[in-house]
Amino acid sequence: MENNVHDPVKPDENKVAMRVSAVSIVVNLGLALLKLIAGMIARSGAMVSDAVHSASDVFSTFVVIVGIRLSGKKSDADHPYGHERMECVAAIVLAAILAITGFGIGVEGIRKIIGGNYGELEVPGMIALIAALVSIAVKEWMYWYTRAAAKKINSGALMADAWHHRSDSLSSIGAFAGILGARMGFPILDPVASVIICVFIEKAAVDIFKDAVDKLVDKACPEELVKEMNNVISERMGVCRVDDIKTRLFGSKIYVDVEIAVDGEQTLNAAHKIAEDVHDAVETKFENVKHCMVHVNPLEREFSRDNAETDI
Repeated sequence: MENNVHDPVKPDENKVAMRVSAVSIVVNLGLALLKLIAGMIARSGAMVSDAVHSASDVFSTFVVIVGIRLSGKKSDADHPYGHERMECVAAIVLAAILAITGFGIGVEGIRKIIGGNYGELEVPGMIALIAALVSIAVKEWMYWYTRAAAKKINSGALMADAWHHRSDSLSSIGAFAGILGARMGFPILDPVASVIICVFIEKAAVDIFKDAVDKLVDKACPEELVKEMNNVISERMGVCRVDDIKTRLFGSKIYVDVEIAVDGEQTLNAAHKIAEDVHDAVETKFENVKHCMVHVNPLEREFSRDNAETDI
């Protein structure tokens, strides 16, 4: 039963991640080309900058692919517990890229506000406005598409990439506001929108970073999930009491350590069978549990280090 400790990322999870990443690369390259052409024709610096932003997101998607590929590797002598945490490393890298992107947008917006040379800005053409609308619609769709896949396979790296799509959508909203404002005689709307967008992007970067770090430092699962596990274990035949449950996040997976009390008059084989049943129930009911360790205490005595135990 120890082979459960060494399970890599499921093949279907890998397929989902790779499919979403491939779609992301194609969409970003297509949008980057559209924005670049529209920006050059319409003489819109904001649209050209947005095109560079979309092109840079292709690099972020490759980071996601590498992270998920590495996290899916089988256990080896140097990494007996697997490589799931490599996805957390990828998420941290993406959070840093997202933070830098947002910071750049904010600094540029503040620079334009302080500069105050709004009359020197060229009025962009209508095609730039249309390109911005297309970008907002497509990138918002990509955000929800990638977010759904990330939730389905519990992928922090994929969720970070989803927020990259959202940051691109917000950036395009800023470009749209700036272009529209310039055409209506209010060019200051562009930098003001950029600063507001910067705040949203930085908040997303901090959330992604925090989630990745939690999974790197063995943070416990939410209390609601632990209670649900307790209920499942308590219902197993032969379990008289649940003495303790410890959980820890390991990348996208969960490790569980359980102590149960059973009738101490039973044979070792019978106690082992109960522990085995608890082990199977937890790993079957909770798909993200990579391994469940079960420790058995005899019911008639107070728990001590000398108690008999069965580890599954």
